[in-house]
Amino acid sequence: MVRKELVVSVPSYFRCPISLDVMKSPVSLCTGVTYDRSSIQKWIDSGHNTCPATMQPLLTKDFTPNRTLQTLIRSWQSSLSQSNPTVHLLSPHQALSLLHQLGPTTTPPLHSLSKIASFIDQDPIKNRDFLVNAGCVPILIGVFRDYNQRLDVAEAVVRVLRLVLTDSIEAGVMDLIDRNWLLAVLRRGSVEARIDSARILELVFVVCNDDRSVTELEGVLFELLRLMNLENDKEAADAGLSCLIAVSARRKLRSQIVRLGAIRVIGNLLSGSESAGVAEKALKMLEMLSGCAEGRAAICEDPTCVPAIVGRMLKVSDAATERAVVVLWSICHLFRDRKAQEAVTRSNGLTKILLLMQSNCSPAARQMCGDLVKIFRVNSKSCLSSYDTKTTHIMPF
Repeated sequence: MVRKELVVSVPSYFRCPISLDVMKSPVSLCTGVTYDRSSIQKWIDSGHNTCPATMQPLLTKDFTPNRTLQTLIRSWQSSLSQSNPTVHLLSPHQALSLLHQLGPTTTPPLHSLSKIASFIDQDPIKNRDFLVNAGCVPILIGVFRDYNQRLDVAEAVVRVLRLVLTDSIEAGVMDLIDRNWLLAVLRRGSVEARIDSARILELVFVVCNDDRSVTELEGVLFELLRLMNLENDKEAADAGLSCLIAVSARRKLRSQIVRLGAIRVIGNLLSGSESAGVAEKALKMLEMLSGCAEGRAAICEDPTCVPAIVGRMLKVSDAATERAVVVLWSICHLFRDRKAQEAVTRSNGLTKILLLMQSNCSPAARQMCGDLVKIFRVNSKSCLSSYDTKTTHIMPF
């Protein structure tokens, strides 16, 4: 009997316009066209400044993860597996068997790690908890150790760890993770692997809550800033900022972060990124760094940072607005920096401060706004002129 092969029809919008393969990590450009992340990243990295499908110039190179399409692709793959006997989803027993087979062999376990990651994707919460309860984290850490000269294996392990780790993992287990290999992936891995590494490092810093996690990793702060500086990837910026915020919980490291040029990178993100999430985290980071003298001085000296703070002050969220006020109050009222005061005035910051005072902001924010208004009203003719000509219709008191 001749066996008929099943022909699978792939919806065209599931395929990447560049590779023509089903997308694993769909991201959209500002033109509205969606590509697989790895394919469009290579296109951008090769120097192109246009959308491959439309050839339109890119006004921004930011990527936006297309979560809806990714969910549709996974649902389609799941239904395909159920209807096609030649395609099988892993059962928990099979995933557990693959997990326990991981170890030093002549062939690196890349295929097994990929299948375990796919198993988690089938039902992220349920399957993650199943593997964690089965002791997968120490096993994966062991694979890190066994293949410590293979970047491709390290990237695959990082991918699985990113899917299974949460802040509920015990500190003793999290402390076993080799920070040096996370740093190696953060330094030399693909964009996706670098993002995964930053997310894992963030959890390590939060859960372990010790300075050794950072101080023993020379260069980790620099690599986080480098990740944040990928102008065309909002997810990378978000991952780098989140990890840096976790690091900055240790006050004694904030001066070091400032010395590495964090203010310039954060200022560029704040002024250039259209992502509300990135902007909110950037303002939170600036609030933390404005708590040290070096941070306040760097914010005042940077030509783009203060205008960017004023520009996003009322455009992100209530939390972001109050963080912006804290930073401006710190540098203009507490630090009394004339350059920062002039930058706020040139950016029409006084108008926004007066508007904020009349909004439903917190009493603390309203008090800081009042302090700022007093500074600008009496500080200089330029400030007073701005107040008289641009905001006379606003009654702050």
